[in-house]
Amino acid sequence: MKVLAKGLSGLALVLAGVFALGVQAAPAVLERPSLHSAKAERSVMLDLARAGQRLVAVGERGIILLSDDDGASWRQVDVPVSVNLTAVQFVDAQQGWTVGHLGVVLHSSDGGETWHKQFDGIQAAQSILQAAQASGDADAIAQAEAMVADGPDKPFLDLYFQNERVGYLVGAYNLILRTEDGGQSWHSWMQHLDNPQGLNLYAIRAWRGDLYIAGERGLLLRSRDDGEHFTALPSPYEGSFFGLLAAREGLLAFGLRGNAWWSTDGESWQALETGVESALAAALELADGRLLLAGQGGELLVAQPGSARAQSLPLRLAPGLASVVQAADGSLASGGLSGITARQIPEQSAQR
Repeated sequence: MKVLAKGLSGLALVLAGVFALGVQAAPAVLERPSLHSAKAERSVMLDLARAGQRLVAVGERGIILLSDDDGASWRQVDVPVSVNLTAVQFVDAQQGWTVGHLGVVLHSSDGGETWHKQFDGIQAAQSILQAAQASGDADAIAQAEAMVADGPDKPFLDLYFQNERVGYLVGAYNLILRTEDGGQSWHSWMQHLDNPQGLNLYAIRAWRGDLYIAGERGLLLRSRDDGEHFTALPSPYEGSFFGLLAAREGLLAFGLRGNAWWSTDGESWQALETGVESALAAALELADGRLLLAGQGGELLVAQPGSARAQSLPLRLAPGLASVVQAADGSLASGGLSGITARQIPEQSAQR
């Protein structure tokens, strides 16, 4: 979930309010376990992922839910923090990470059953300061010192792990860190990015051996050398990109006001007309190869890779949508302001 306090929707406003409270009580929520609730499924859930056949959902106040029946039922697990969790990824059925506000990083080695904290914003600020001091750059040192003084107020908004050892975290104000040991240690990677304005980073994905980052004001970055250098790409759009989808046949960047752009080479982009005005919150590649896009207003659209226009599905989810994932049985699980829902993709749209 990449939309954070941008005034785009009720979801953004809720996150802004909870985020402000989280900063004020940072030390407590970083150490206080998430409370179990009988209504956890109705909590604000911000991202979902597959861990093998299992579904994993993360959301507000550190809530993590698991489903082993394709979203028909969910159970809450113990989590060591009470901060909002914004993104989750599993590299296989066992190893997974989730990130969130106050720079928190949690890791699971058993398919999401148990979680432990690997990192937080206090440590992130120190890592950034150490990197700045090593560089000798006076401006970078001053900015890093200010970050330390601010405390853990900057969220991670997305993550990408290449495997169980190498991974990246991205977030607000050009925040990016890299690990090469599965998250046991994290190192500031800000100096590797061509982002002089310090724009927010909302998404990171790998496609055909290269790494891509999308962010605000149309920011698109690419690394062709395993993350050593991220250079800015010409962007087809001046508004913010909230997500990237690395599909088999191409790369999709999507964001504000229904904007979506498709590329088969990572450099040239073709507009995908969606016909919606709300921000696009999520996208995935269905098992049949089609692209599914989800708008914050609850709109669901499908498109063939490379097509010029997406088509609306005869199914609309609750407004405040944040994330979607396809379960092992082909059904669709979604999360957002209204919590978790599971729906079958309409039969007439299952194949075209």
